[in-house]
Amino acid sequence: MPYHGGIAWFWSVFVRRFSKFFRGLAVCSVLGLGGYVHAADGTGTHFTTEQRAEIVGIVRQALKEDPTILTEALRSLREQMAQQQQNTARDAVRQHWAALRDAPDYAVRGNPKGAVTVVEFLDPRCSYCRAMVPVVERFLARHKDVRLVERLVPVLGKGSVLDTQAVQAASLQGKYDVLRQALMSDTVTPSFDRVRQIAQANGIDADRLVKDMNSPAVITAIRSNLDLAQAIGLDGTPTFVFGTAVIAPGALNDMQMDTDLEQARRG
Repeated sequence: MPYHGGIAWFWSVFVRRFSKFFRGLAVCSVLGLGGYVHAADGTGTHFTTEQRAEIVGIVRQALKEDPTILTEALRSLREQMAQQQQNTARDAVRQHWAALRDAPDYAVRGNPKGAVTVVEFLDPRCSYCRAMVPVVERFLARHKDVRLVERLVPVLGKGSVLDTQAVQAASLQGKYDVLRQALMSDTVTPSFDRVRQIAQANGIDADRLVKDMNSPAVITAIRSNLDLAQAIGLDGTPTFVFGTAVIAPGALNDMQMDTDLEQARRG
């Protein structure tokens, strides 16, 4: 995860987190040298320029003698940031849950009346999303009470936009799942000609499909998915939302899917 703001940002966070430690070192060092620390307001220590220089020297020496201090601080910051990001994302999911779980019939897989809803954000051109296809199929076969909502989000460029528009347009002919499966298994560079070819091979009216790809219904559906992805802070595809309990980005294995589902069941 990137650290926004670079070294200056990290250092400010590091100092805040270990401020008491620094104060302790400063007090010990100043007292040891016969110095004086003024704490007029009773809430903290006020350092002179010399004392601040003393602190910097102590910290540098400590890091030089034990570099694991910095490693541990970085790990702690990463964990805190990851947890904070997860909490923020869960709050966003709860706020938008009604919209997230609401979907047209063509975008719902598994049990349409399932007790637990899982939302999958995917890009038809994403290799990780493609790798998840058999994992998701096994997941739905194992858990008959799961309602899976698919949300297509084109995040990988023009090819993704083209395929996403085509799949959404196919829904107007009742062929959403047919074309989604066909395009997600296709390895040829995406193009209008390729879309037409695959559509015709799967019993889809290609002329109508191409026309519908720019229809208001298709554009609105894609924008809605992108808006929801942005609302929950989506970082990439695939991303799974297990109820309002877990947001799981990236390709998952069978065990991870089952674990996250159990957490969603517990609420």
